[in-house]
Amino acid sequence: MLTLFACSNAELLTRWEKSVFGMSSTATASSLRQIKEKIQKLKPDILLLDYLILGPDQQKDVLEIAILAPQTKILLFSPKLSDNVEWTLFKSGIQGCCELTMPAEQISYAIKAILKGELWIRRSLTSFMLDELVEVSMEKERIESAIHDLLSNLTKREYEIAMLVGHGESNKRIANRLDITERTVKAHLTEIFRKLQISDRIKLALMMKDTVSAIKPSHANQPFNRPSYFA
Repeated sequence: MLTLFACSNAELLTRWEKSVFGMSSTATASSLRQIKEKIQKLKPDILLLDYLILGPDQQKDVLEIAILAPQTKILLFSPKLSDNVEWTLFKSGIQGCCELTMPAEQISYAIKAILKGELWIRRSLTSFMLDELVEVSMEKERIESAIHDLLSNLTKREYEIAMLVGHGESNKRIANRLDITERTVKAHLTEIFRKLQISDRIKLALMMKDTVSAIKPSHANQPFNRPSYFA
């Protein structure tokens, strides 16, 4: 395991080193530029990040770091923050937030927790988490409804082809499977892109990959059975 220390405070670095002793190898960055360079090059398992090393727009900086290394868990150490600011940083990509004065033993617990996929979060933020879950659930339903409406515009054959694209099939394999020509597949895809208001097969695959309903008409000339639900 590799831990990247992002800090210029000697006392804090000493506590961090104690917290991972015998558990991880380490590297150090002392500026935001170094963090971005090393996190891309080293791909650490965990980043211990001093809030005070960030620029004036902490949310933006955290988001950029999280995008550069999505596999890296971020444990932030900060002075006391408001609930709103701290929750915004969680939404930007951190997995835990600790006080700057946290002792080494507790830091070890926090590291082990976030490496297991848990969040190290204050209880006062529970209400924010619940509100976010409700909001995400409602947004997911709106998106699913919009996708369902778009897919309802497809013909039976178009939907079959869209589903096969979602499963990663090439035009040639789709043509062989449906006993049609590749030229016909391309023509159908052009019409599918137009109806779904998308520009390429990658977007189509992303749209279709979570669609779990199937077309099961008993006769080819039956009306198209439109998708009824999504995962």
